[in-house]
Amino acid sequence: MVKILNFTKNTVIASRADIADTFLSRLLGLLGRRALKEGEALIIRQCQSIHMFFMLFPIDAIFVGSNNAVVGWAEGIKPFQLSRIFWKASYVIEVPVGTISRAKVSQGDEISIENFFEP
Repeated sequence: MVKILNFTKNTVIASRADIADTFLSRLLGLLGRRALKEGEALIIRQCQSIHMFFMLFPIDAIFVGSNNAVVGWAEGIKPFQLSRIFWKASYVIEVPVGTISRAKVSQGDEISIENFFEP
């Protein structure tokens, strides 16, 4: 588990995040879950776009570049939708709907992840 902060705005994005960094964990993502609770997140490494095929609930997605700066986001992406491709993204943070607004995430914000990998 790791904690994710919007360092630029001094807000918490997630207090409990898992990391998907293997082929299987990246492939499965949030499949099989019924929801993400407030404060939870999933970080998917090596990801420039997401799909919501067979998902049961909508999410927000924050796309982050190798310099840990936000390069884009998708708010309220619903089951069976696709996000656009963010070519400069190195990883995505999947969070409950409303998190992007609550954490005041903007283009270029610096993301800080405690106990995290080097992209």
